[in-house]
Amino acid sequence: MAVVLSYCKPWPPLRLRRCGKKDDVPSSGRASTVTAMFWKSNKFPQVGEFDVSLKKYALTGVEDASGNQSRQKVISLSVVSSISEIQAAEWDACALDSSEPESYNPFLMHGFLSSLEETRCAVRETGWMPFHVVAKDESHHILGVAPLYLKSHSYGEFVFDHSWADAYRSFGGTYYPKLQSCVPFTPVTGPRILIRNNPCKHQVFDAIVSAMTELAAKLQVSSLHITFPSGAEWNKLKEKGFSQRIGMQYHWTNRDYKNFDEFLMDMKQSKRKNIRQERKKIVSQNLKMRRLQGDEIKARHWDSFYDFYKNTTDNKWGTPYLTREFFHDMASKLGDRVLLVLAEENEEPVAGALNLIGGDTLFGRLWGCRPESYYPSLHFEACYYQAIEAAIELNLKTVEAGAQGEHKIQRGYLPVKTYSCHYIFDEGFRQVIDEFLVREANQVDYVIKLLHESGPFKETTE
Repeated sequence: MAVVLSYCKPWPPLRLRRCGKKDDVPSSGRASTVTAMFWKSNKFPQVGEFDVSLKKYALTGVEDASGNQSRQKVISLSVVSSISEIQAAEWDACALDSSEPESYNPFLMHGFLSSLEETRCAVRETGWMPFHVVAKDESHHILGVAPLYLKSHSYGEFVFDHSWADAYRSFGGTYYPKLQSCVPFTPVTGPRILIRNNPCKHQVFDAIVSAMTELAAKLQVSSLHITFPSGAEWNKLKEKGFSQRIGMQYHWTNRDYKNFDEFLMDMKQSKRKNIRQERKKIVSQNLKMRRLQGDEIKARHWDSFYDFYKNTTDNKWGTPYLTREFFHDMASKLGDRVLLVLAEENEEPVAGALNLIGGDTLFGRLWGCRPESYYPSLHFEACYYQAIEAAIELNLKTVEAGAQGEHKIQRGYLPVKTYSCHYIFDEGFRQVIDEFLVREANQVDYVIKLLHESGPFKETTE
């Protein structure tokens, strides 16, 4: 593995070619009204302070209930400043129709997204100003929605464009604010344009994407970003003029294992031995692992986990993205979709890992340990091995263990591609970014190939 990782050099640098003078930067790069409101005012702007009116779109080729060609129908599009302005049942219907039943994604549900807003995690004061797009028919039925945020920074996205912002500044433009379609703080793949299943769904998709780019132009932001979309969306958005970017995560795949030992038998002998040794360390430290789901998770467990989570963020970033209240609120809304792994010493929690259960996937999200404590191999046990055991027990196909971490490979998690799409309004800067993305994609493809060839399993796993 060390030999393979020696090839994992940093992505090729972003080489900037100045295209004209600063005065030549188009309006999307110059200081705009929205920029001034973000940076030059003590008061954060409200959606109502912007012109966010969006044009209507006509549907073509729509048939009525009898199958006859009906009169032309019109989609109206609007922006809401909070997901609470949309009924949970209507939002969730769009999210569910956008995925196959086995691909149910809890992060796209109204409960998760509303918890982020209601507990002050993804709000304008934290640089995440909700600008969700809603498409309705003439009877005011919701046909589609898209989670969208006006952002004053690039934190909490896991698709890193900080160097783009620096380059854009040297190019003579203002990169922030920008528009971002994503699930805040969550590097999980899933549809971003959530459409009801009806005969005109492809036209609704096109209308929402057009509305998003129209909105970005109205706000005179530098760019519009759609991160961790599905592969199908990624390809469609290329046709809409978006630049394509690929990234990499590490996922575990369930090959119909009946138990953890069956999984181990697929591993190379050295990897199997290492995992067994790491798991033995948990027992030798008198730690007890527990998996709690839904109502089994009490308020005291969330309070302990928040302290663990905050210890992790204090050591890494300094400021936690999520509030204590978020965990309580999210858990109350998602119920049995929440799985909390706890490590206990003398019946007292000392560490924990948060997971959400999807249709066929276990999503590993956050981890933390008691301050000033160190338990060898506990991170691997709580985050990776407990997740694998849970996935086997729940008959789930995949464990997504979050962003980054080559150490996951020798524990059975292999690299997979992730996607993002970027619409940059300045043509000269877009050309620079496109050239960079080609070089970056070639390197990501190469690294994934090398890591698979030297994987931890007895035979190459595709």
